[in-house]
Amino acid sequence: MPNSPHSPSKPPKHRSSKKRSPIRQPLAKPARTDDGDSATRGAGRPSKGGHAAPVADEASTKLQKALADAGFGSRRELETWIASGRVSVNDQPAHVGQRIGPHDKIRVNGKLVHLKAASRLPRVLLYHKPEGEIVSRDDPEHRASVFEKLPRVNGGRWIAIGRLDFNSCGLLLFTTSGDLANRLMHPRYGLERDYAVRVLGELGEEAVTKLTTGIDLGDGPARFIRFAAAGGEGANRWYSVTLAEGRNREVRRMFEAVGVTVSRLMRVRYGPVHLPSNLKRGQWRELEDGEVAALLKALPAVAGEQGEGKTDAADAG
Repeated sequence: MPNSPHSPSKPPKHRSSKKRSPIRQPLAKPARTDDGDSATRGAGRPSKGGHAAPVADEASTKLQKALADAGFGSRRELETWIASGRVSVNDQPAHVGQRIGPHDKIRVNGKLVHLKAASRLPRVLLYHKPEGEIVSRDDPEHRASVFEKLPRVNGGRWIAIGRLDFNSCGLLLFTTSGDLANRLMHPRYGLERDYAVRVLGELGEEAVTKLTTGIDLGDGPARFIRFAAAGGEGANRWYSVTLAEGRNREVRRMFEAVGVTVSRLMRVRYGPVHLPSNLKRGQWRELEDGEVAALLKALPAVAGEQGEGKTDAADAG
C-alpha cells in the first residue's frame, strides 16, 4: 500500500512550495475553429460575406450557458433538460439557444433559480485523491466517494473534471461552472495530463518505442507525448508520462499492452494546474480568485457555443 513503510519505492517529487501557485503557464495551443479562424472573434468583425456580424445584447446570455455557469450541469446535459421541458423562462417553456437577461425569471423543474452574475468567477477546487475512493455520487457497491470530502455548495454542485479510477490517486479538479468544466475536459482543447507511474519490471527499448510512437488499444491508437524514466529500485520502476487526452484507464491499458503491470498511478498535473506538494492525500484546497483568473487566462480560447460534442466521461487513470 502507498502509505505503508514497506512500500518498495516512492513517486518522484513534483516541485512546488506553499507560496507557489499551482497554476503555471499554458501548455496547449489556442483552439481553432474548423475554418481556421481564431476560436474567439471580436464583436462586429466582418463575416465571410463582407458584412459585419450581428452583435448580441451584452446584458444577455444563452440560457444553457447561464445554467452551466451556475453549476447545474454541462451545457450538453442542460440542452437535454431544456428540450424535455424541465426549464422555463418567465413561466413559458424555454428553448435551446434562448437568450436571457438579468430580469428574467428562470425555473428548473418548477423551482425558481437565481443565476450567478456573469462577472462572478467560478469556484475551483483541487483535491488530492487517495486510492480507494470512487469519482461518482452514485455507486451500486457503496464505496467511499470523493464527493463526501468536499465542502457544500449553495445553489449549485461540484462538477468533477475528468476522473481517476478507484485504484489511482493524485490531482482531481472540481468546479461549480459547467462552462469551465467543458473547457477543461473537451478533447478539442487537448489539455495535457502528467502521471507518475510505477510498474513491475523494467521496460525495454522496443516497449518504450511502442508507447511513444503509437499503440492500438482497441478503441483507437494512443501514445505518450512525453516519456521519461524516473528511478526506482528492486522490481519496481517509476516513469513520468504525459497524455493529451483522457480515455478510460488509458495509462494502465497502454502499459498492459506492452506486457507490464501498473502497480501505482498518480496524476500530478492537469493542463496548467499542478498538484501542490503540500496538499496531502484526502485534502482539498480551493483556488483563490486571483488563481482562478490565472487559470482562465491560461486555458485555450473558447471555441464558441455550438458543436460542443462529448467531453471526457472518464480519465486516463
